[in-house]
Amino acid sequence: MKEKEMQIIEVGMRLFASKGFSTTSVQEIATESGISKGAFYLHFKSKDDLLLGILQYHFDMINRTVSEETKDIQNPRERLIREQIALYSHFITHRDLLVMLAKEQAIPRNETTKQLIFEKQMETHQNYRKHIIEIYGPEIEPFSWDITIILEGIIKSYMGILLFSKQEFDLRSLSEYMLNRLDSIVKDIHKDQPFFTKEKAETVLSNILFSEQLKLPTVMKNLEEEIEKLGSDELAVTFQVLKEEVAREKPRWPVLHGMLSNFSGYPSLNSYREFISQYFSEK
Repeated sequence: MKEKEMQIIEVGMRLFASKGFSTTSVQEIATESGISKGAFYLHFKSKDDLLLGILQYHFDMINRTVSEETKDIQNPRERLIREQIALYSHFITHRDLLVMLAKEQAIPRNETTKQLIFEKQMETHQNYRKHIIEIYGPEIEPFSWDITIILEGIIKSYMGILLFSKQEFDLRSLSEYMLNRLDSIVKDIHKDQPFFTKEKAETVLSNILFSEQLKLPTVMKNLEEEIEKLGSDELAVTFQVLKEEVAREKPRWPVLHGMLSNFSGYPSLNSYREFISQYFSEK
């Protein structure tokens, strides 16, 4: 990101947090940034475009922080705790901006912003599900979709308290408490049948993928994570060939079709295979 763009983003965050999104003008942002209104439009097409830049900046910052905090952590439970502490800390640090945007319902404002938010939600869901399987073992996989939804509900509920309360909380104690409660749920979950079964999840995921709200890079990233969970060297090699072919200026359909056919015997990969196949068959 260019230095001037970063400066505009920082000014925009400060003004949006103090005045609100709707009442802050492009002229005010430009003046505070020490540039003309015309120069603002050289970097951002509109105020909505600036908001998109601010959101992407926050997502990138969260990813960097999480990577730094967890890079030397091998224990999956501790890694999730550290990840959650980093996430909560970031939201608290930027509480004023996030609360103001929430009150104004400024997010999402347009289709591009909606798509970014949607992609991040899907990535987050896949990430939590991956953590859950790592923590509780492969035998929990049939219940992993349900447990992920439950965990996300707990996290969002506490996030609301942290954002709208000025009281300080011990974030490590909170993160450990949430996982302890999840332990209690997992302990007895085998007494029931999964509500959100793998079949239902794949149907829902397929519908989401075909809604074209997701970009191909996100689908490829999620596919790679699913293949890693399967632990097949053959699938890993197939994915690398597929990835290289997709990256070509003009991907060759026979090669794509051949690689995708190798995924046909794995139900968890069906939605990804179908999406990629349809995506390139329509080109």
